[in-house]
Amino acid sequence: MPELPEVESLRREIQPLLVSPPQKQAVIVKRLRLYRPDLRFPIPRALVREIQGARILSVRRRSKYLLIDTDHGVLLSHLGMTGSWRVDDGQSLKHDHLRLEFEDGRALIFHDPRRFGFVDWYPAEKEAQQSFLAHLGPEPLSEDFNVDRLWQALRTRQGQPRKVPIKVLLMDARVVVGVGNIYASEALFRAALRPTRRPRSLKREDLQRLIEAIRQVLSEAIDSGGSTIRDYRGADGRVGEYQERHFVYDRAGQPCRVCRNRLVSRVMAGRSTFWCPKCQH
Repeated sequence: MPELPEVESLRREIQPLLVSPPQKQAVIVKRLRLYRPDLRFPIPRALVREIQGARILSVRRRSKYLLIDTDHGVLLSHLGMTGSWRVDDGQSLKHDHLRLEFEDGRALIFHDPRRFGFVDWYPAEKEAQQSFLAHLGPEPLSEDFNVDRLWQALRTRQGQPRKVPIKVLLMDARVVVGVGNIYASEALFRAALRPTRRPRSLKREDLQRLIEAIRQVLSEAIDSGGSTIRDYRGADGRVGEYQERHFVYDRAGQPCRVCRNRLVSRVMAGRSTFWCPKCQH
C-alpha cells in the first residue's frame, strides 16, 4: 500500500505540472471523464459537474491523501493498495477509472486494479469537516510531531500508558499520520526499539530517538521516490528505489545489515512486522 513517501513523491511530480508549468499559464480543467466508477466508494456526481472549468491552485498532501486545490473545490484522492495517478501516455489500460483533462491538452489518469482507492470532492471552506481528514494526527515531518505530543498520544484520557505495542500505535493515524507498515518497521530499527515494546517501558529519550528515526527514514524514502514492493508507480511510470535500502522490512530470515544476526517477523494487528532481535531492544 502506498504510504506517505510514495504519496509525497507523487505530489512533487504533479505539482510543477499543474501549478507552474513551462508555459507559465494557469492550468484549467477541461473535463473529467469517468471510465469505471467501481472504486471503494462511489465517485461523487458533483465532481464531474463542478470541476469543469476549474483553475488549479495547488497540489497538497495530508497523510496519505493527495489533494488538488482548485478555485471550484478540492479533489481528494487515496491510492488504496494499487492506485496511481499517471501522466497520459497515450495508453488505455483495463483498470483506468477516470481521466482528468486540461485545456492545454494534457491529462492525468487514475488507475487502480484492486479498486481500494477512491476520490472525493468538497468545497475548500468545508475541509475542517471533511470526514477523511477530520480525525488525523500530526504530520511526522512537521514541528507538531514532538516528544510532548507523542508522550500524550501514547496515554489514555486518565494519563495511563496504553497497552498496545508501539509498532501498532505508530500506524494509528490519530497518533501520527502516514508512517505506515513499511516505515514503522524501518524507523523502529533505526531507533533500536523492538516493535513489541509497550508505552509503559518507553522513556522520553526513547521517543525523541524514535521521532528522529521516523523523520530520517521518511525523508530518505521521499528522496528515493518511495518503495515499490508490488504495484506502486510514480506519475511518470517509474518505480521507487527505497526498497533497496530497507534494513528489516520483508527481510525475515536474512542477516541484519548491521550485526549479521538473523531477522525475525511477526504479524501484529494484521500486518507483518520485521525486526532484529539483537539490534532492537
